[in-house]
Amino acid sequence: MSAPQWLCSSTAVLLLLAHVDPVITQMPCGGGTPGIPGIPGTHGDYGKDGPKGEKGDPAGESAQPVRGQKGLPGLRGPPGRPGLKGDVGESGPPGDQGQPGQKGTSFNPANQQKPFFSYLLMIPYPPEINTDINFDRHILENLAPQIRGESLSNGTFTCDIKGVYFFSYHMSAKSRVCLRLMKSNEPHMTLCDMSEGFLVTSGSAILELEVGDMVSLQLIKFNNIVTSQGITSHTFTGFLLFPTA
Repeated sequence: MSAPQWLCSSTAVLLLLAHVDPVITQMPCGGGTPGIPGIPGTHGDYGKDGPKGEKGDPAGESAQPVRGQKGLPGLRGPPGRPGLKGDVGESGPPGDQGQPGQKGTSFNPANQQKPFFSYLLMIPYPPEINTDINFDRHILENLAPQIRGESLSNGTFTCDIKGVYFFSYHMSAKSRVCLRLMKSNEPHMTLCDMSEGFLVTSGSAILELEVGDMVSLQLIKFNNIVTSQGITSHTFTGFLLFPTA
């Protein structure tokens, strides 16, 4: 054995005695340096499908849950907002025919008419006593003729519709005046009034009239009605309250 080989063997023995760990990591004396790692190889092919597994439990995630017992009713919630209006439904079938109604009252044209009049008197001199006062001017002259009211004949109203009527009058006088309301040429009411100066007397009455009855006003003695057109006027009004025919 040559000297260098002997020296190398001695050194190896000493190192083996000094260290317990194996020296597999130590390079042999006189060996070369490790080489560069090689390039990784390509991926291999996919493996074949394995055998089919056993059938799963029916109570798994895909199965229907077990239905438990019905719980107690909960508290009633607040009312909801009103819904939108629905569409109009189709017409229903015709209903059964009803019972005949009671017989109505006969038509009376008088129920559709409301006779009235309201006249004015402007005079330059006093009317004659015990004579119908001729009220000759409509108070509402601008009304159409069909709604202006009944006409008076020389101040006398003639009833065309049997019924109950209301009459009123206003007369202006100085010192004293006496008036008489006439019904069919018979005195119905007499009114006298007195004052130290000018006065306005008025009266009213409700009369039940038959067709053809006449109503008017007359002056009797002890009267001094005002005749000046610039001071005052005199009125006579009447109208139907309800027919009795």
